[in-house]
Amino acid sequence: MYQLSGYYAFPLLAAANHAREVSTAAVIAPPETSSHERRITIALFAAGLTTFASMYSAQALLPSLSAAFDATPAHAALAVSLTTGLLAVAIIPMSVLSNRFGRTRMMIGSAVTASVIGLLLPFSPSLDVLLVGRAIQGITLAGVPAVAMAYLAEEIGANGLGTAMGIYIAGNTVGGLGGRLIPAFTLEVASWRWGEAMVGFASAVCAVIFVKMLPPSRNFAPRPLDLRTLTRDFAGHLNHRILLPLFALAFVAMGSFVSIYNFLGYRLTRQPFGLSDATVGLIFILYLAGTFTSAAAGRLTARFGRNRVLVVGIATMAAGLLLTLPDQLFVILFGVLLCTAGFFAVHSIASGWVGAAAEGNRAAASSLYLFAYYMGSSIAGGAAGFAYGRFGWAGLATYVGALILMAAALVTTLATRSRRATAARTALA
Repeated sequence: MYQLSGYYAFPLLAAANHAREVSTAAVIAPPETSSHERRITIALFAAGLTTFASMYSAQALLPSLSAAFDATPAHAALAVSLTTGLLAVAIIPMSVLSNRFGRTRMMIGSAVTASVIGLLLPFSPSLDVLLVGRAIQGITLAGVPAVAMAYLAEEIGANGLGTAMGIYIAGNTVGGLGGRLIPAFTLEVASWRWGEAMVGFASAVCAVIFVKMLPPSRNFAPRPLDLRTLTRDFAGHLNHRILLPLFALAFVAMGSFVSIYNFLGYRLTRQPFGLSDATVGLIFILYLAGTFTSAAAGRLTARFGRNRVLVVGIATMAAGLLLTLPDQLFVILFGVLLCTAGFFAVHSIASGWVGAAAEGNRAAASSLYLFAYYMGSSIAGGAAGFAYGRFGWAGLATYVGALILMAAALVTTLATRSRRATAARTALA
């Protein structure tokens, strides 16, 4: 069960993993919920759409940005890395400030400001101006993921929380996919500016729906900022023998995953493949493999344990990476599918483990996990551009392989420490 003791007792990411198993077909307006809860779930679905479409809209545009501004892959990739990196930096402050100034105010301000910036991005006169805009947009976007799940925990009854969380996660998934596909198809008939404009317009529409539908908080009470307690909580999590390697695992796993998708488009639009931008954009549909494996990983964990499922997930990513090396399109796509499936299984187990292992302030632990997760996307995913720019796909695969080896070492560390902790508890019993 979810524990709702103050703002910090909600196991944020564990709830998200559980919610992935909820079917979204009847979730938008389930008949047994009140109109208040239906408005909340519709609003948060729209929030997920606008946030994640905006966040990842540049990923499908990277080859076009390189061509339009004569930029290297590493330089163009900053359009993704700066957004996710600044979002990571802002998540923890946004989460803390929401306890003082309110959940709805923080989320609405975030969604509206990010949408306005998104509508202005197509008018950027240079790549550097675009990058500044994307960086600022990353900061403003942080207010929704930092607050949304805590808001749901406070406002939705226990019986409807899993369903409502399922809607929000579905909005995230659909938004991220739409943010990649819309510009990819637009590039078939127009420039990157029109691709960014189409995503900006769609995100703005979703933001309007979010603002119109979101009810005021009923169960939120402002709390003063207690920096001493927060500092103690964060320091405790960073010294935790299980949490620290989980944070590191989030960094390297997300970094390896984003690196592949950031630069796959460059490879496939060039010879010997020469695919169109729209065709390459369809590759992002492989993300849906994560919907299956994240739910399946949870069920397998109950049967085989976290450590074994993590090992299988990392091994699947490694096997998939090797399959991307030959210049054979079907083999590459199958390899990317395996990398995607393995990554989401790892992310599902690791994020759920954070909620289970955290002692006390679970929201702080979840914020640190998300910080590491998005910093992996920003730093490790951005640095991959140098490997690709100098050594091509072989260089990128070597770089990603090193990250996967680090992930394997972290999984070994987690297995060892968890066994010791279990043995210690057994001895005490």
